[in-house]
Amino acid sequence: MMNLQTLKSTAVVFQTPWFDLVAKDYLNESHPHYSISTKDYVCVIATTENGDLLLVRQFRPALDKMVLELPSGHVEEGETPEQAARKELLEETGYIAGEMIPLGALSSDPGRLANQMWSFFAPAAVPAPVETFIPEAGIELVVFDKGMRELLLFESSFSSALNHAAVLMSVLKGCVSL
Repeated sequence: MMNLQTLKSTAVVFQTPWFDLVAKDYLNESHPHYSISTKDYVCVIATTENGDLLLVRQFRPALDKMVLELPSGHVEEGETPEQAARKELLEETGYIAGEMIPLGALSSDPGRLANQMWSFFAPAAVPAPVETFIPEAGIELVVFDKGMRELLLFESSFSSALNHAAVLMSVLKGCVSL
């Protein structure tokens, strides 16, 4: 049986606007365990009325390259995950979701990150009225019409493990097919 550790203390040892580095000291451990505390985030598998998938292309400094991703972002203070998903879909794509189906929440990296990623499926999203959409700088809308199998297997710039997991959750829940 796994032995649970007894927590002695927790301290934030470094802060940024995006995350805190947390040190946790446990009894019988010689070194602290460091983890990152950051906001939960959301991603949206959104399709248009004709079934095309709404994706975004943007530069990611951590990878030093352009990537293809699901619309996503942080859950801000006082916001529900669904509210954040609706906001991010509009901000990044200019589309509005009618129905928003929750797919579940996943731990992004339980070894170092304490947050969760909430995934949603938005079928038949429609373009927002032009006057309500201000494109977010550095984000390009990609209307993907090749199907999920092609996205997962052949689009090398669609490489986020969490995005792949969210798409597979939508398949398992019967929202989309491969």
